[in-house]
Amino acid sequence: MHGLVPPSDEILAGLTKIATEAAGVGIAWHVFVGLWLSAISAGFRPQLRGLALLLSVPLASVSVLAWIYGNPFNGAVFALAAGLLAWLAGARSADDAAVRRAPWSMALGACLLAFAWVYPHFVVGHSLWRYLYRSPLGAIPCPTLALVCGASLICGGLGTRSWQTVVALLAALYAVFGVLRLGVYIDVFLLAGAVGVLIQAQNRARDAGARFRL
Repeated sequence: MHGLVPPSDEILAGLTKIATEAAGVGIAWHVFVGLWLSAISAGFRPQLRGLALLLSVPLASVSVLAWIYGNPFNGAVFALAAGLLAWLAGARSADDAAVRRAPWSMALGACLLAFAWVYPHFVVGHSLWRYLYRSPLGAIPCPTLALVCGASLICGGLGTRSWQTVVALLAALYAVFGVLRLGVYIDVFLLAGAVGVLIQAQNRARDAGARFRL
């Protein structure tokens, strides 16, 4: 079991090492996400299916770094998650017209995107400016999952309940583990995002049932 899930101190040290030594990966993801947000602000509207596929890529990025830095558990989990989310996105086209974007979900989603952007726990340094570009986005699990949850909430679940459910369960697992096992208490915000995505998925199921009865 030690080889699968190491002690807390070892996990924290490993995550800090990734966040520090692979800082360039986080910066690159900041640039990429920033360009997308700028394009959307300028009026670009991507297809939800394509966006769902795209959001599997940062999970794959986390998997690659986990394998490189000797964390096979995260490497395997995020490889499977990336593949499953990509398959779910490709197996069923998202229907933009059927997606309801509730004000609460958009507000929570925006907060999660901001949380992912400045995720501070593993950033080494005392300058507040570092948090604006050094968050280990796409490098370690929790800020990456916050990004995916935030996008799901803002976009109405990206058109599929199954996609939402996988995202929510994975985010909840890592948030609870981070808070209870690692003492990373800011991950409670990720847990809130996971709950929000689950509620969104349930609302989608209820709306689908209502349309069927009509």
